[in-house]
Amino acid sequence: MTALPELDELERAIEAGGTHLQVEVRCRVPSEHGELPVYAVALGNPDSRVPAVGYFGGVHGLERIGARVVIAWLHSIVGRLRWDAALRQQLEHLRLVFMPLVNPGGMLRGTRANPAGVDLMRNAPVDAQDPVPPLVGGQRISPGLPWFRGRIGAAMEPESAALCAIVERELHGREFAIALDCHSGFGMRDRLWFPFAHRRTPIGHIAQMHALHEIFERTLAHHPYVFEPQSRQYLTHGDLWDHLYLRAPAGMVFLPLTLEMGSWLWVRKNPRQLFSRGGIFNPGIAHREQRVLRRHLPLLDFVMRAAAGHGLWLPRGDACEQHRQRAQALWYAFAR
Repeated sequence: MTALPELDELERAIEAGGTHLQVEVRCRVPSEHGELPVYAVALGNPDSRVPAVGYFGGVHGLERIGARVVIAWLHSIVGRLRWDAALRQQLEHLRLVFMPLVNPGGMLRGTRANPAGVDLMRNAPVDAQDPVPPLVGGQRISPGLPWFRGRIGAAMEPESAALCAIVERELHGREFAIALDCHSGFGMRDRLWFPFAHRRTPIGHIAQMHALHEIFERTLAHHPYVFEPQSRQYLTHGDLWDHLYLRAPAGMVFLPLTLEMGSWLWVRKNPRQLFSRGGIFNPGIAHREQRVLRRHLPLLDFVMRAAAGHGLWLPRGDACEQHRQRAQALWYAFAR
């Protein structure tokens, strides 16, 4: 047992997965309880000709529920491997990658940032092209203030670099890949954000993102999510998914998504959570956490199935322009 329940739960999932899983420790983070591993777990077909999905969580140490959602999904996959012939067949044509606990040091300390005081989601070498909100958009003043990006010219933090290395190795270089990064803390609605966070103009694959949104609406018709570009809410410096999208090789379709769970709803139901830093970002009460885990697993399953069947819905030829126009009308009519 460690001092971090999420790490214990992840290691139980790894043990249960046995030889189905390829497991590595990408880096180790010093703490007062010893070094904490940053795990990357993969399963399925490693051939670069098949599509891939990456599931990420725990980038911000205060947002424990994001890590728990990803770990719960890993447990579900591992449990199904014992009996689900359809899943086994699907994994012959699909690669799954998990990094459920990117920032174990921050989670152990109960801080958004890592133990060095750096906000990992402001740590990439990407500067916003338009004004960002003070502090929250990323700052280089001091690690003692929130949303610290790191020093100018410094290398990326080990945890950020580990995430980027896994994405570049496992997701980049394929014909198609999706990433889903699970967070909490923004508003009273669950949101699915996609790049860019550093500028208001659309990503190059906006037609493909709109096509994904379209099948999402058709498949999960009563879902609770707002699906939109992050730039519709605010801009930031240093977003890891902007950085990784920009680094994706030409010729592939890479669609990064961020699940931003609306934690203000939990606070409204239990206002006492305002007096706890963790309570602002997490359900707090056991039955509410169980409800959150149930609520989001269909989304994680949808992402896996969308990647596996991308050849059936990904627009090509004239359809790309039609999707691009619809995306422009839906998401960017507000752009200044």
